[in-house]
Formats: sequence, C-alpha cells, structure tokens
Amino acid sequence: MTIAPAEPVSAATPEEQDQPGSILLTELTRLTADLGATEPGRVAAAALRGRNASSDAAELRSLAIEAAAGLIADEPQYSRLAARMLTLAIREEAATQGAVSFSASVAVGHREGLIGDSTAEFVRRHAERLDALAESAVDSGADDRFGYFGLRTVQSRYLLRHPITRKVIETPQHFLLRVACGLAEDDSDRAVSDVAELYRLTSTLSYLPSSPTLFNSGTRHPQMSSCYLLDSPLDELDSIYDRYHQVARLSKHAGGIGLSYSRIRARGSLIRGTNGHSNGIVPFLRTLDASVAAVNQGGRRKGAACVYLETWHADLEEFLELRDNTGEEARRTHNLNTAHWIPDEFMRRVEADGDWSLFSPADVPELVDLWGDAFDDAYRRAEAEGKAVRTVPARQLYSRMMRTLAQTGNGWMTFKDAANRTANQTAQPGSVVHSSNLCTEILEVTDDGETAVCNLGSVNLAAHLGEGGEMDWERLDDTVRTAVTFLDRVVDINFYPTEQAGASNSRWRPVGLGLMGLQDVFFRLKLPFDSPEARRLSNRISERIMLAAYHASADLAERHGPHRGWEATRTARGVLHPDHYPDAELTWPERWDELRSRIARTGMRNSLLLAIAPTATIASIAGVYECIEPQVSNLFKRETLSGEFLQVNTYLVEELKERGLWNDTTRDALREANGSVQELAGLPDDVRHLYRTAWEVPQRALIDMAAERTPFLDQSQSLNLFMAAPTIGKLSSMYAYAWKRGIKTTYYLRSRPATRIAQSARAAAQPAAVPAQQTAAEADAVACSLENPESCEACQ
Repeated sequence: MTIAPAEPVSAATPEEQDQPGSILLTELTRLTADLGATEPGRVAAAALRGRNASSDAAELRSLAIEAAAGLIADEPQYSRLAARMLTLAIREEAATQGAVSFSASVAVGHREGLIGDSTAEFVRRHAERLDALAESAVDSGADDRFGYFGLRTVQSRYLLRHPITRKVIETPQHFLLRVACGLAEDDSDRAVSDVAELYRLTSTLSYLPSSPTLFNSGTRHPQMSSCYLLDSPLDELDSIYDRYHQVARLSKHAGGIGLSYSRIRARGSLIRGTNGHSNGIVPFLRTLDASVAAVNQGGRRKGAACVYLETWHADLEEFLELRDNTGEEARRTHNLNTAHWIPDEFMRRVEADGDWSLFSPADVPELVDLWGDAFDDAYRRAEAEGKAVRTVPARQLYSRMMRTLAQTGNGWMTFKDAANRTANQTAQPGSVVHSSNLCTEILEVTDDGETAVCNLGSVNLAAHLGEGGEMDWERLDDTVRTAVTFLDRVVDINFYPTEQAGASNSRWRPVGLGLMGLQDVFFRLKLPFDSPEARRLSNRISERIMLAAYHASADLAERHGPHRGWEATRTARGVLHPDHYPDAELTWPERWDELRSRIARTGMRNSLLLAIAPTATIASIAGVYECIEPQVSNLFKRETLSGEFLQVNTYLVEELKERGLWNDTTRDALREANGSVQELAGLPDDVRHLYRTAWEVPQRALIDMAAERTPFLDQSQSLNLFMAAPTIGKLSSMYAYAWKRGIKTTYYLRSRPATRIAQSARAAAQPAAVPAQQTAAEADAVACSLENPESCEACQ
C-alpha cells in the first residue's frame, strides 16, 4: 500500500492532546492525505470517545477503524481509510509472530504445522525472488486495492493464524502469494514465473480462485475443490448408508454438495423382502439433514447440501414440504436445500393443462437414467402400462411448486433435458447428468461409482476495463489463460475426500471458470442493466471467455495430453458447445474456426471449462458486485461471519456528487426508500434508470441475458431471480419463460418484504410468504399466467 506523506496536523481538541490521541491523529492525517472527503479529526475524536483508561495504541487504532467503517455510508472514501488502518494492524500483528517477510511467514506456518512440505520447500528454494515479488506488490499499492469490507473478510476468514496465539501469521499479500505457490507445478524457474503471473492477477484482484482454494492452497490439507455431485443412492439400505458416509466425508473436507435422491422408492411401495411398505425418502433425508448440520468444514464453513428430486417421483408432494415451518416436524429438513430436476415433458403438460403421473422408482427404475425423447417414450409407456401411483393435474402440481418457492425460496427449478442435451460428457449412452450442485451452476455426469468434482474461480470484469471505457480483450484473454492453467493444476494437487471423487476428477478434469463484477462494468459504462447495449456486451464477454478458456485447455493438452475421458465427449466428435445453439451470434467467427481446427488436432485437457458461481465472498474481497447479478440495493447492511457492514453504491455517490445532491437529505431519503433512487428528488430519468435495483429490473431481462450467454457456458450459471411480492401467477409465467428460453438451471427466488433499510440484506435471502387466501385461486393464476404470458408483471 502506498501511504501518502504526512500533512500538518490540524489543531486538536483538548481531548485529543494526550500522546496516544496525538499519535493517532498524526497517523490518520497521513493516511487520509489523498482522501479529500475524509476528516481525520472526526475519526480520531470518535475513537477517543470509545476508549477506556487502559486502552493502548493498538486498541485505539481498532476503535478508529470501527469509527471510519461507521462513516462509509456517508462517504465511501472512509472504506479506504478503514482498510488502510486495518492493513497496518495486520502487518504489525503478523510481525509479532515472526512473519516479517513472505518467506518468513511461510516458515512460521510450516513450523506450526499449517503449511505443506512441498510449498515450504518451493518457497525456501526461491525465497529471494518471492520476497521481492511480495514487497514490490506492496510498494505498488496492492493493499490499497482492498475496500474495508473485503479486507475484513480476508482477515477474519482467510489469513492463517498461529495455532496457540491465534494471531495472524501472514499479511494479505503473503496470503495471496501463498495460494499461488501452493499451485506451483514444480521447482523450476518457469514454475516461479507462472506463480508470479497468478499472483499478479490475484494481487490486482483481476481474478480470484474460489474459497476452498483460498483457504487450503499451500497448506497441509490442500482440499481446493468447490463442488461435489453425487448420484442418487441405489434403492437398498447399504447404498443409502454408504452415501451418508460419503456426504459426511465431503462435508468435513469440502465444498457444497449436490445429491440426487430419485432412485429411492416412494412411500407406500412394497418391500418384497419383508412384505412391508416403504416410508419413502423423507426419513432418509431427515438423517441426511442431521448429518450435514453436524459435520462442517473444520468450523470455517457450514456443511451444505442440496437434494434433487425428479418431478415424476411419487414423494414429490412431501418433498415440497420439507422446508415448511409448519406441520409435522418429523417430516421437515431445515438444513438441506431442495431442487426439482424437471423433464421437458412435465413443462409441456403444464403448458397444455394436461395430467401428470407420479411413479415409484421401484416400478420405473429406467427413468432416472433417461432424458429427451428416450425419457418421453419410457414415461408414456409406463403410464400406458398402469404403473403410476397416482395422477394429478400438471398445473396443480406446478402451482404447488411455485408456492413452495415463494414461501421458502427453495425447490429450485432446474431442467433435466436442457442440462443433458448440450452436456459435453453425455456423448455416450449411459453418461447422464443427474443433478446440479449446491449452487446450480455445475452440470457433470455421475453414477454410483463416480462423484463429480469441480474447481472454481472467477474473473473480475471490472478490472479489465481500459482507460477509455472499453473492455481490454487481450488482457481478458491473458487472465483467462492463466486462470484455466491453475484451475487445471488443482486437479492434480487436490486432496479428494472419497475414492469416487478422485477417480472422476482425474478422468474428466472439469473446471468452472466464472465471472464477477458485470454490474460494475455496466455502471462504469453508464449502461442500464436491461439495455440492448448491456446485453450485447454481456454476450461478447461470455463468448470471449469461452474462446480463451478453450484455447488454454488446448494449450494444456499439447503439453500434457487430453483428459482420459476425451473420446467420450461431444467435443471429440467435433461438436463445440455453441453448436447446440444455431441462433447464437458469434462475434469472432474466425477465432472459432481456428479453435475448432486446433482442438481436432490436440484435443482438450478439460471436459468442461465454464460455470458462473455466486461469488458471494470473493466478490466482496474484490470489492465488486456478485457474478452476473444486478445490484440488490444502493444502500444496505450486509451480515456475514465477519460482522455487519454498511454498503453504499459508490458509483451512485459519485453521480450524486457531480450533481451536488450527495448530502444528509439524500442519504436519509435513500435509507427511507430501502436503497431505491426512484423517488429521490432532482434526479433525471436516465440516472433513475441506470441505478435501478434487482427488484426494479424486469426479470425477463435477467432471463434473456442468461439465455443469450448460455451457448458460451458449457456448464451453467447460478441464476437468482428477484420478486419483491411473489404471486403464483407471476412465478408461473416467469419460470415457464425461463424454460422456453432454454435456461438450464435457476437458483434462489429472492423476495423482499417492505421493511427498513437495516433489514434489506436479510430480505434478499428470506422470501416473503404467499398469503394463504391465494392458494384457493392458484389453478386460475397458473392458467392465466401461462395462457397470457405477456401480461405477467414479472417478465415485462
């Protein structure tokens, strides 16, 4: 971090004239020299008021950090001041543990059993060069790129700590360089250059790996994968309990889990061995729910899982009630997320107002492993043969699914046929995608002996805008190339909690490169989120990232050979993912022709390369908006494991400052309006339009933008949809539209009660209940919305 030179200290109040107060004021004045909107005396006075008789210099600085953080909503520059003070505090704390340089930090971590032997040896052999690299980054202002919220997140959750003193043993730059060194290919000079390039990207916040990689790279326990997908257990007790064991191991060591449960027989099905009847899936899910809650990732992150169920399963209606807050507690699961794995045939029958048959998997075991025309034929044949447990109106069931979404936010809508139809791994019969993951962006094949794995990272788009406001495409190419190289390296270095996970990952070598900061790009370019220009730019970005990622994978294939499952992929047959979408417009057709020829010669190192994950934490570290989402509010409080922080839209503040409108009256009005600018006085319509929130952007625009980037995502995207006051009719139309547009998966339905600004962040995660009186008219609402889709408010 570049510290501005000290300026003359303004006259202090009597309270400030003691030595600690004077030292603090001097430091604050020096740190704010280039932050003209901040007032060091105001921060110092607040800190001094909060001290007690025994407060030392470190505590006084801590109070000043809190004081500055409390002023961020008034002036965003205070975020930089708070971050600068926190940086100094972290450096001093690390120095007390002997971490006075990067190599010293790694040596301390290795001595205390935190850093792995290979990483420690790599750093020891190249200590001089690596220490210089870290110091150069600090001198060039790398620490000053953090905002307060991002740096506090790094400090509280990611920096390694001494096991006894619990003090940090690395600074933010040491942390990022340690992550890069943990992914070194070998001990060569070339490996050091590669590490330096990855560190350059992370220290400039241009790219960040996912949290498991940030947590564990370079440590003695390098579990760096984000996502694990398990096929449904077989319909037998040993298989069910073996899945419990696998889930427990994955929850202990790993990231989010996606698990199908579609093979387990339905409630009431005959158990031939005992002549009794099955209790269905719910009791087994209750056990799974308790296991996920009990086994977490070493206290750093909660265990988390999402269970997927196919829509024809006869326990579907009980599945819909799992997250309800009322009813029989013995049939509720409060820790598991739930998602529907929906075939096109169901949506067609909803659209046609037909009937839908529900089956027990014991009677139709083949349905789980079929999709497309083969599923449709088998399903209709099972109906004709009278195997259905019962038949219900399709719209009635769909309406119940919408009500669950509105009341709980769960029961995510994910589409089986769209996922399988374009999946690179499903070229051969028997290779089937049975579910997505916890966050609905991963689509990989699974079976009883194969647990799919994915390693994630995200490009910060905001860091790739040139000075003239255009995307720096060449720089984006370089970032993607480096990111793919190191995501692939995770496959070889990673610790795998189960044999099934290790075998699958080494065969397919899938990675999931995503993006974040799309909203930042639109703000900086003054593009409303739903404008035609924004949609075109979003498409071009997605296309360019895919091109660069595929070229990078071909580079790796030239060096190391294609992945072992290469011959079983569609790409090996000459079919690239955009080929499934004949209407997709290609901006760089000549690059695609070149890529196609190259892949035919070299193959690819990775079966899958693109997936857009939520990026909740790493976007906070980078100081940008999450993944592909519009902003939730212009002003809101955010609660995390690191504490509660007030966030403000810095782009809006700059706009209002230019117009002379950023004052106490505006701030109060913004709070009163829950972060919306639509009723702020004195704003022209173009500004109101630009700074709309997710609740004010038509959801049709989000769906259209997601559909148009889908050809350039060989996996999927965590697509949240937003509706302040959901109704059955609006939701029915919205999700039917998403299906028609070819969306593979959707994630949370976010809804929001009209509350004070202090509750707005929670509201984004807590859906508002649908009034009970609506349920009587649900069928009419579904019919109206499906038969008159253009009338749906959600999509206009």
